[in-house]
Amino acid sequence: MNQTISIYCDESCHLENDRHTIMVLGAVWCPQAKAHDINVRIREIKGKYDLKPSFEMKWTKVSPARLDFYQDIIDYFFDDDDLCFRALVVSDKSKLQHSRFGQDHDEWYYKMYFDMLKILLKPDARFDIYLDIKDTRSAGKVAKLHDVLAHNMYDFDRSIIRRVQNVRSHEIGILQLADILIGAVSYANRGIQTSDAKLALVERMRTRSGYSLTRTTLYREDKVNLFLWHARE
Repeated sequence: MNQTISIYCDESCHLENDRHTIMVLGAVWCPQAKAHDINVRIREIKGKYDLKPSFEMKWTKVSPARLDFYQDIIDYFFDDDDLCFRALVVSDKSKLQHSRFGQDHDEWYYKMYFDMLKILLKPDARFDIYLDIKDTRSAGKVAKLHDVLAHNMYDFDRSIIRRVQNVRSHEIGILQLADILIGAVSYANRGIQTSDAKLALVERMRTRSGYSLTRTTLYREDKVNLFLWHARE
């Protein structure tokens, strides 16, 4: 039987006119059979720091008071061989020229999502893809993304990419983990230095991964796979 992989996706600054030049799309994935145990372990780490299981880990919540907790979470990601991370970083949205390529921002967005996910997808496995629900357009967005991914895989009966669906991040620890890792990559690429706690987490991720987080990694890097995308001049 083909293995089923669960992929948990999130994004940072993906809107066309949000005044941010850097965009990051990212995903944490693991064997579906391991997802429950991983979520349990994340809850156990929360409990170690007297945080309720319902506490939602978010990059925006990183602070000096919870630095040890978030460092523990990052260490857990690197210590668990079943967890992997992939991110696509758009270096400067201000250079996008959609009209030149006959597309709008939404079409470009789906192309970027496909580029982020494509090296994870293979015909001899099955995939369930989960995206953090963000707004009223989320349902249409996941249906379109499913169509794009299935078409590119010639998966017309949806036997490879079984589902693409919205979920609520506060209910799923692995999706919260994706938010933290995406936040660290985004922070590193923006060159921001306003938070010592966030800088410490970026450095922890750099040390554990062996990567700067600001350059493309090897194509088949599994644990932390990064692709820096640049708009054509």
